[in-house]
Amino acid sequence: MINNVKNVFSIKDLENLSGIKAHTIRIWEKRYNILQPMRTDTNIRLYDLVSLQKLLNITLLHDYGYKISKIATYPQEKIPSLVREIISSKTAKSHAISEFKMAMMNFDQELFFNTYNWLIAEKSFKEVFHQVFIPLMNELGLLWQSDTITPAHEHFISYLIKQKLLVNTEKLQVLKQTKLDKVFVLSLPMNEIHELGLMYLNYEILLRGYKTIYLGESMPIENLKDLKKHFDSIIFVSYLTVQPERDQLDGYIQKMSDELVDDTTELWYIGRMIEFIKRDELSDRITLFSSITELVDWI
Repeated sequence: MINNVKNVFSIKDLENLSGIKAHTIRIWEKRYNILQPMRTDTNIRLYDLVSLQKLLNITLLHDYGYKISKIATYPQEKIPSLVREIISSKTAKSHAISEFKMAMMNFDQELFFNTYNWLIAEKSFKEVFHQVFIPLMNELGLLWQSDTITPAHEHFISYLIKQKLLVNTEKLQVLKQTKLDKVFVLSLPMNEIHELGLMYLNYEILLRGYKTIYLGESMPIENLKDLKKHFDSIIFVSYLTVQPERDQLDGYIQKMSDELVDDTTELWYIGRMIEFIKRDELSDRITLFSSITELVDWI
């Protein structure tokens, strides 16, 4: 019953998507009848997208202080209406993340754009990215690992976020650079296709007035050497999400150091793979960052 576009969910899926434990969901069902799951022949609970949306709304109301016993007495149409009424700066983040999740599960571009436009009317793009998109993408990584969502879901929502990044990046690219002491070159290793974090770093560096050269995914080290012919002081930035693999990581860092590092060049690395880099052997021209915020603050 669970096909590749995943519109039917297990109770574990609901736990992963809502943050409410499966045990609690069962209690809420039994005591208050807040959800009406379908059942397989072997009596396993299954839920549709309507149930998921309802649970996400109930979760927000519950976090806001509404008791489940009270929510259970409301007619079906009152719950989303209440959610809209109580949305404030306090609840905007969690509500927006829930709406983006629903847009992803339904492959609903209109819901994505409506939610984004609602956010951007009150916040800067930087605030939207830090407060909503980064937590959302962190959650999506966990949802993908637990098979709650498919690669199709992840690619759909990632592409829409990339579109917003490109639009906002272009607004900065047409401005004159105000800081000329160094140039940032952003690229990913071979076979590394997770580009969203690097794209956002490009936006942040441009926002600070620096020139960037964005090269994107699967960039051979030997091709990066060409940039040294054009610019005097370069910081090469790489986002290591899944590549290089752990047994090749230190060799890759060493090769980049041998090929690129001198008195005018630095290497900056970020991404989940950096925890496996042997730090005691690193040149002082190499810097590792544990988060986007840490790297941005360092610029």
